Amino acid sequence: MFKIQYKRTGQFDILSQAQFDSFNPSVLDVGDLARDGIISQCVAAIFDLEGFTDFCNQIDPHLVVPEYLRDFLGWLFSSVAKELTHSREGGSIRLWCQLPFFAKFLGDGVLFLWDSSSVPKGDLGSLVVSLYEVCRKYKTDYLPKSSMMFAKIPGRLRCGIARGQVIAIGDGRDYVGACINAAARLQKLSSLSFAFSRRGFDLKSQFNHDWWEEFVLIEAGIRGIGSKELVYVVNDEYATLSPEEKKRLLDG
Repeated sequence: MFKIQYKRTGQFDILSQAQFDSFNPSVLDVGDLARDGIISQCVAAIFDLEGFTDFCNQIDPHLVVPEYLRDFLGWLFSSVAKELTHSREGGSIRLWCQLPFFAKFLGDGVLFLWDSSSVPKGDLGSLVVSLYEVCRKYKTDYLPKSSMMFAKIPGRLRCGIARGQVIAIGDGRDYVGACINAAARLQKLSSLSFAFSRRGFDLKSQFNHDWWEEFVLIEAGIRGIGSKELVYVVNDEYATLSPEEKKRLLDG
């Protein structure tokens, strides 16, 4: 955020040279950009609120949007932590998978990053299932409750997941990487609500047998990623797509 108190003289806004020079990349608050980027192996997940733009366009959004976001973000973080929890014993919590080490608000959703180098392969399936449960419970649990407090709220929470390298920017206050871009594309794949890349995930070896029928492997064209990417999607959602929608999905 770049905030300066200007002085108005005639038709001009006036500020000092020091204030003028303060408009530089430091306002991004990402640390020292001259430092070499540190590469990490990560799982990137992006949650996106479908219909958030329409929600923001209602009458007097300033009275509603901040309150909804405060409520939703509190629920989202709590739900991710809850779904990753296996059990509690005394003051200790056993987890299906580690908590994300990074989170970033994206305007209409949230990016989470997990360090996949310290996550056992078997836990990767538990992580995906946990995030799928978060999306499902937005519709079954959160939506009915929040609809009593807010009008026209986003009707669905979508999620895209991908695995790969990320590069820390500055002091690790932000990250870039192809897997983050892939997760962003996957969360808005056709009319589907949940998708994760086949690259780095294997249904049969990393997921409990109970979940093998829940997801189906398809080919999809993903802009900026590839023309025939292998992607897991929710079986029931994919089955409802028309032949035309499936063709568009493949064509990208």
